[in-house]
Amino acid sequence: MPLKNKYASAGDIPVELKSFYVERDGAWILDSERNEELRQTNINVMKERDALLKRFEGIDPDAVRQLAAEKAKLEEEQRLKDGKFQEVLDARLKAEREKVFAPVVAVRDALNGKLTALLIDQAVVTEATKRGLRATALPDITSRARNTFKLVNGVPQAFEGQTARMGKDGLAPMTLAEWVDALVSDAPHLFEANAGGGAAGSGGGAAGNRSVKNPFRKESFNLTEQMKLQKTDPQLAARLKAAA
Repeated sequence: MPLKNKYASAGDIPVELKSFYVERDGAWILDSERNEELRQTNINVMKERDALLKRFEGIDPDAVRQLAAEKAKLEEEQRLKDGKFQEVLDARLKAEREKVFAPVVAVRDALNGKLTALLIDQAVVTEATKRGLRATALPDITSRARNTFKLVNGVPQAFEGQTARMGKDGLAPMTLAEWVDALVSDAPHLFEANAGGGAAGSGGGAAGNRSVKNPFRKESFNLTEQMKLQKTDPQLAARLKAAA
């Protein structure tokens, strides 16, 4: 289904598509560059799918599994005839262990993934709110961060594919602060302009002079933004509410 070209508000955009829209003149417009990126990705996925279908055309998966099981049984019988009882026993025990622990490993990996996303979200929101991150931009910036950062020894580190991204000095890894500073310039629609000055921030110039807009705080209380945030990202909403 093609993407809509325009939404009246950020809350109308499906969560998984927020990163493909930018705010302009009070509305959310489809980013042409991201749209082209998505289109090309879809083309590549379709090509890979068609290649796989052609490769396995005419093959019965159930028949293949049955043949593999029969082959394994014959190989085991031959090892028993050869007197390799311990080898057969070890193989059976290994198969049973994998059968028992596979679900546990899957759950562990899923929990690790959620924990990683949570820690990255928390770190980037903390850094970005110093520069006046808009409440409506939380899903966007956390999505960008998850696609950029991985946890290395418990610390978020930026990557391009499998290669670590370097910071301004070209020697040390890029920090979250540097990444957020770049967003202030590259995606200013994610941040509020400072109305009164003196807002907390770690950067200088425009990056440092931005106000924090937390819809749960007394001075910036906004019920509409709270509801939008709780709908799009309840975990971030809970953290901002606690911080208020």
